Amino acid sequence: MLIHPWDTPRDDTWRQWLATHDFGQLAVNGPPGEPPFVQPLHFAYDAERREAVTHLARPNPLWPAIESAPDVLLSVVDDYAFVPGPWQAEPGTPPEHGVPTSLYAAVQLRCRAHVVDDPTEKAVLLNRQVGHFQPEGGSARAAAGEAPYGRLLSGIRGLRLEVTEVRAKFKYAGKRSQAVRDRVATGLEDRGRARDAAARGHVLRVGPTTP
Repeated sequence: MLIHPWDTPRDDTWRQWLATHDFGQLAVNGPPGEPPFVQPLHFAYDAERREAVTHLARPNPLWPAIESAPDVLLSVVDDYAFVPGPWQAEPGTPPEHGVPTSLYAAVQLRCRAHVVDDPTEKAVLLNRQVGHFQPEGGSARAAAGEAPYGRLLSGIRGLRLEVTEVRAKFKYAGKRSQAVRDRVATGLEDRGRARDAAARGHVLRVGPTTP
């Protein structure tokens, strides 16, 4: 992923963003001559432990690939929006000369995958996930050998993804003039498509950066 200086977060924005964006794609190297495996999944990221936890069904074809090549990539992309060319035309430039572009936030976590098969450890991992997604409770805790989930643990395998590198990109017109940024923000507000409001929030928050 190419990250220009003006698209690089200047603070811990990516951590705050990732805390509320917990669905991504896990990319794992495929066998020689084959493309990578890509698995959509929910995960729970723990900033203090620098790891993400998740689980998959035991029959999932990713398992042999993960065990063969445990260096994997967890990719999360959201808050994206298409920007028409006229919105990006600089003052004094014909609108039709503006260049269309995409706005988006992306965080890529390079990880070392650790497969979890021990029933007790799997239960702990699942409870961490449920605690993240259902902090209000409402579900029984998983425990090996105990109802209601104990008998289901054999059907899954857990994954601890130890984060070894983070690459974050927030592409929101950081290199454009304030006039263009204002026009883009107004255009997103007026258009009002799904994710336009989130993209507009980033445009307003991220000030211009000199390359």
